[in-house]
Amino acid sequence: MSTAVETTTDHAAPDVGQQAGMLLQQVAGYVGTRTTQLGLETGLIEALAEADGGLTPDELGIEADIDPFYAAVWCRAAIGAGLVVRDGQRLRLAAHLDALLLDGEHPAHVGAMVRILEHPEIFDRFGQRLATGERTWWDQCSPDFIGGVAATGLPFYVRLIPGGLQHVPGVEELLQGPARVLDTACGAGAGLVRLGELYPDLTLTGADGDRTSLDRAAKAVAEAGIDHRVDLVHTPLEALDHDEEFDLVINNISMHECRDIDEVTARIRRALRPGGWFVISDFPFPDSDEGLASVPGRIMSAIQFFEAQIDDQLLPRHVYDDLLVRHGFTDLGSAELAPVHALTWGRKEEHSARSGC
Repeated sequence: MSTAVETTTDHAAPDVGQQAGMLLQQVAGYVGTRTTQLGLETGLIEALAEADGGLTPDELGIEADIDPFYAAVWCRAAIGAGLVVRDGQRLRLAAHLDALLLDGEHPAHVGAMVRILEHPEIFDRFGQRLATGERTWWDQCSPDFIGGVAATGLPFYVRLIPGGLQHVPGVEELLQGPARVLDTACGAGAGLVRLGELYPDLTLTGADGDRTSLDRAAKAVAEAGIDHRVDLVHTPLEALDHDEEFDLVINNISMHECRDIDEVTARIRRALRPGGWFVISDFPFPDSDEGLASVPGRIMSAIQFFEAQIDDQLLPRHVYDDLLVRHGFTDLGSAELAPVHALTWGRKEEHSARSGC
């Protein structure tokens, strides 16, 4: 006679009520995102941020040039989403949200991220192309979307320069002196401007494969008064052609988009002077189911919908360790700057029989 063995687990499967609750949380999150987007697009959030003593819904409608009844409807949703708090009969923006939603140069700014999710290039176009698998590229994206990506990337540059770079041994001292720095995939020039303004002795080069972004970069460096120290190069990184010119090469949230990541890394190594540093600043995409279920993982998963359309995907951070080792970089290190932002760095060794560069 055989005896059946029952097995138990520490985690019982959720019941239907729990699963319904999980789905409703997703719906509630969508409502909160759309409420935030509406508040940003219509000026409701800005009006509340500028009112030190708070506003009634009617006053808010007047300030933002919004129908008062509609303003009151938005206010109730904003209270539920945690955007707005009551102060007697008046309403105030919740603590720190002025910086987090309106200050694009705050290191924790998320307002641009909220807004960019509304663009059709992410979810709508992905849904339209599910059957065909049609790919696209940046030159087929709207200028508004490219501008939104630049705004989303600005906090990454704010975290990277100068604080993030200070994690890399010796780089802060290097930046204080006359050094040459290359910002690969420089985009609209935010990194070039920050480097140029903070370190007046640097000579800077920005390289990017997108002409629209480079036009924005040219305007940005000219307005900052540093264009005499900046050279802009229109090239895909796979065709980068410099020999031992730079003391530091930076790539900010674009390494995962390289068509041939090994070719790009080989060319960057060639462009570095002996002893120069390569710093990769990127999203650390989760490599586990638990990571995907985290808040940062879920946000980064949204980015994947666009990345897939340009035939890319975000990469786990450890992939960059393997990449740098494969190309002979030494003194590797890494640092987390935010839940969605990590650095990886390596150094081109000094001239030796092994380097041959």
